[in-house]
Amino acid sequence: MTLALYLAKRFLRSFLIVAASFWGILFLIDVVEEIRRFSDQGLSLLQLSVLSALNIPETIYTILPLIVMLSAVALFVALARSSELVVIRAAGRSALRMLAAPIAAALVIGLLALLVGNPLVSATSKRYETLVDHYTSDGGSTVSIGREGVWMRQSAGLASDGKSLAQAVIHAERANGDATTLHGVTFLIFDPNRGPVRRIDAKTATLVPGAWQLQDVKDWPLGESTNPERDATTQDSLSLPSDLTVASIRDSFGKPSAVPIWQLPSFIASLEDAGFSARRHIVWFQMELALPVLLAAMVLIAASFTMDHVRFGGIGAKVLLALAAGLGLFFLRNIAQVLGDNGQIPVLLAAWAPPVIGLMLPLARLLHREDG
Repeated sequence: MTLALYLAKRFLRSFLIVAASFWGILFLIDVVEEIRRFSDQGLSLLQLSVLSALNIPETIYTILPLIVMLSAVALFVALARSSELVVIRAAGRSALRMLAAPIAAALVIGLLALLVGNPLVSATSKRYETLVDHYTSDGGSTVSIGREGVWMRQSAGLASDGKSLAQAVIHAERANGDATTLHGVTFLIFDPNRGPVRRIDAKTATLVPGAWQLQDVKDWPLGESTNPERDATTQDSLSLPSDLTVASIRDSFGKPSAVPIWQLPSFIASLEDAGFSARRHIVWFQMELALPVLLAAMVLIAASFTMDHVRFGGIGAKVLLALAAGLGLFFLRNIAQVLGDNGQIPVLLAAWAPPVIGLMLPLARLLHREDG
């Protein structure tokens, strides 16, 4: 028990050192990027530092498997250089028993990342996007999915003052998979100076390049009429200018990582109720559940290459092989995610196959080396 606690503490210390080093380097790089990005906004260094501090957690969370793998490499190389591996083996501990403590520590890190880190990253990412929108004031489009249907926002051309942008709020009862066809749709157009100026109801609205094509339309002039219902007009079809595109609508849904893990099941249900495909979010949800297993696999990969004593030589080459194997698993996971998002492989296979492969291959190598 004492040895297990010692190894777990050594691994956690290595993890904290590696994570802090990555955070510092990424923070400096991101500050420089924010300075370049907001050079025309006249932001202070403190404001830019706050933006970077809010942006870094997402990056750290993304590369967490690599941080764990580097921490494990640092741990086993340090144990080999101090001959502690030899002493532990001489005490009768097998490699697998010795690895139980670092693997358990990696599982705990994975669970904490899932239960605490995921919601924290979601909150900081949302705050970062809010501040960026505030500083840029570009009036971009957004999409919201809820039990009441689909909500969108887009710019609707120049307002009455000829300078600021009018905004159109779009509500639909349901939509197709990419939100390019809306059913039971309402457009509310707002002028920043006068408030609501127009309401348009349509049976369907189809997005084409540069416009919405509306069918079975009723148009109320809210801003210029004393009796909008009396002055309302009906048309079979109407073209309403739009700056939305399929890509901008898809991006406006936000990355699955922007939704806290606890809210993902209800968010997925809302997407499906509104008629959208929630496959991307389902894949992300399963991959998050598999994160602790992936971190344990990274520890095994590091151990399978770097647990030899330094007197055998080639420690540099073994570290490079461990890094290459860890990066390979990391990119395999990303490729599987893309294939799962596109529906080319099943969701469970996309989420769980990479970590399971990452566990079995180094485990087989360790067993072969220990037992021949």
